[in-house]
Amino acid sequence: MAGRDPHEAHRVATPLELLFDLTFVTAFSLAAAQLAHALAEGNYAAALIGFGFASFAICWAWINFSWFSSAYDTDDWIFRLVTMVQMIGVLVLAIGLPRMFASIEHGEHLNNSVMVLGYVIMRVAMIFQWLRAARQDLGRRRACLTYAIAIAIAQIGWVVQILVDFSLATSLAFGAVLLLIELAGPVIAERRDGGTPWHAHHVAERYSLFAIIALGEGVVGTLATLSAVVEEQGWNLDAALIGIAGMGLTFGMWWVYYMLPSGTVLHQHRSRSFVWGYGQMVIVAAIVATGAGLHVAAYFIEHKTHNGPVATLLSVAIPLGVFLGAIYALYYYLVQRFDPLHVWLLAGTAAVVALAIIAAIAGVDMAVCLILLTLAPAVTVVGYELSGHRHQLEVLAQEEAPH
Repeated sequence: MAGRDPHEAHRVATPLELLFDLTFVTAFSLAAAQLAHALAEGNYAAALIGFGFASFAICWAWINFSWFSSAYDTDDWIFRLVTMVQMIGVLVLAIGLPRMFASIEHGEHLNNSVMVLGYVIMRVAMIFQWLRAARQDLGRRRACLTYAIAIAIAQIGWVVQILVDFSLATSLAFGAVLLLIELAGPVIAERRDGGTPWHAHHVAERYSLFAIIALGEGVVGTLATLSAVVEEQGWNLDAALIGIAGMGLTFGMWWVYYMLPSGTVLHQHRSRSFVWGYGQMVIVAAIVATGAGLHVAAYFIEHKTHNGPVATLLSVAIPLGVFLGAIYALYYYLVQRFDPLHVWLLAGTAAVVALAIIAAIAGVDMAVCLILLTLAPAVTVVGYELSGHRHQLEVLAQEEAPH
């Protein structure tokens, strides 16, 4: 475990990494279902807090494994077995999500013991991996030990939260401190010994695969909404519009995600990896939340929610807007050049979202409102197909030119 070559040609995700990713499908599915239920019941604070904690735990566990794997994947029997332990931790975390959401809704104590237990299982396995790397990669020993120490400190805190029955407010405040410790660990570690030998294009591919897993919730949400329409009204025009809207949103978000020139820029500017990597958590969470919003639309069609049409549409529009905004923000951070085209694309996107909301206020059928919302990512897709890709190539050419 001396470290992989960060310039290795044709580095791609391994079968083990893909198998590992499958466990996160279940975690995202449960998180999205709980978010949709809370939104449909009008418990907005519980929905946001619960989904925020769940998203961080899921994404952060995946991120740590993926960056470590990019730098130190030996694919030997020890690495495989430790990865299996982490996969078990993901499942335990997922099992604890409904209980955690329910406790926030009741508002007294945060019952996240099972969820945190699963998280700790994953993180303790990572401590073992980092200590193993520290022992075998002497040139980066301090960096690896820093990772292990930061993770260990945070896990002690999470175990304390399991054992001590804090109030909800105290648990959230204590958890926020632990989140900061978790986030600070990699920042400190990567400044020691030149950092770990992660592979820029491999990491970019891994994140794109993670985003695709999250996009699966859009497919599930579309199925739920389509089933609700067919159950209530049979196969009619609304059913067709819902199917087009749900898959159109999912497909459009997938298309927009790949406008980020992540691998190319990170290969040249490794220091930009932190903001990029942490920002991806916002993108992935927004993708999952958009799928959950489609679930809320299904509840609305089935008359199983207290929300009106505007609140229902906003449950899709808000996370979609967060996703698109985060994509543009990360793009700007990566290339660090202003593109006037993006102003026009963002303005067009905002106009489309506003039109969909106005339609909902005016009482237009939900299927039509969702169709209008589908045009929001389409604005970026069309803009990039017409001229955006050319702009991007020009920017990247300037990045590669000698200064």
